[in-house]
Amino acid sequence: MFVLEDSSARRSYLKIAIEALEKANAELEPELLDSSSAREVLEIYARARRLVDYGVAAVSRKVDDDAAVSRAAGVPVGQAKATIELGRNLKAAPELGAALASGAVSAEQAREIASAEASVPGIAEELVAVANSEPFHVFKDKARKLKLEAEQHNGLAARQRAARSTRHYSDEMGMTHIHLALEPLVGTPIVNRAEAMAQRLYRKAKKDNDGQTEPFEAYLADAFVEMLSGKGEGRTTRPELVVLVDYETIRNGWKLTPDGISKIPGVGPVDPQDAKAMAGDAFLNALLVHGKDLRHFKRFSRHVPPEIKVALELGTAPEFDGPVCVGCGNRFRPERDHIEPVVAGGPTALWNLGWKCDPCHEKKTEADRKAGKLTPRPPPDTGPRSDTGPRSDTGPPPDA
Repeated sequence: MFVLEDSSARRSYLKIAIEALEKANAELEPELLDSSSAREVLEIYARARRLVDYGVAAVSRKVDDDAAVSRAAGVPVGQAKATIELGRNLKAAPELGAALASGAVSAEQAREIASAEASVPGIAEELVAVANSEPFHVFKDKARKLKLEAEQHNGLAARQRAARSTRHYSDEMGMTHIHLALEPLVGTPIVNRAEAMAQRLYRKAKKDNDGQTEPFEAYLADAFVEMLSGKGEGRTTRPELVVLVDYETIRNGWKLTPDGISKIPGVGPVDPQDAKAMAGDAFLNALLVHGKDLRHFKRFSRHVPPEIKVALELGTAPEFDGPVCVGCGNRFRPERDHIEPVVAGGPTALWNLGWKCDPCHEKKTEADRKAGKLTPRPPPDTGPRSDTGPRSDTGPPPDA
């Protein structure tokens, strides 16, 4: 660690590092790198950036001037403020500071860890491990979940209510941007309804244009426009909103117990009293976790009974954190995928179902097609039969 007397040495070390980077940049020829070498060089540059992140954050804390940090780093003032705040958090959380100083995490990851650490003291070490093993969006989702679960007992619902907001602006193309911040119980059914409508628009476009489509986000924008204009119908076979409340919380007068659960799977916690008010105005479904043993659920068709469909979309027990793509960890547009395709004999069973986002599902389908797995099975040999004689086959496998 540098001390005050070594300020000149400190600057010398940094100048040497900068000169080395400048030389590396001048001699870098990415076109000459093979895939393996490119990955190795990328890792080196990424670690160098993380090491710089630490120095910028630590020194920015001492500078403590938004405008000065903004000019020096070439970033917006808002980002400069976040950098100064990160520097303060590094001082308050030595484990996090050490992780950033060693290049184990980036500034973006450090900010998420610091935010979670403020709500769940001691969680930094676990999140550093997640940051080093998972994609950023998976790591961020984990940090967000831990933070929200901790804050659920500390007035989270009231803060969410106070934080609702809307802003809109026009960009350089003249496009109108609308940003809505809504409470989970309000925003989730709106989003689910819009996504159901967008899925129909997407499928229709794919059918009408020989498989050619625009990005899904374009159809989602069309769906929101139709909903806001009162023209859209977002009916879906999935529930628009599922709230999971544990039995003990209900027995406790819809007041959260210390280990209680009241949340929207995949979204986050909600106030049990809000869930109770909503339940009084809705068709209420109860799922007893031990009432359906999904391990023994199996059908030789694509049809899934409604109660099983809802249970599957809660996610795995005991977290019940909603469906996540098994390929990349994405939560956007989850789709059930048959690991062994139904057309090739794969059953609709828990062991044969895996959630995938649309891009991962498309890749899986193409891989199955190339492997010949999408070729229908030949019909069973029924054997000789007469008009009145019995069939020699036993028919399709029974549902289980």
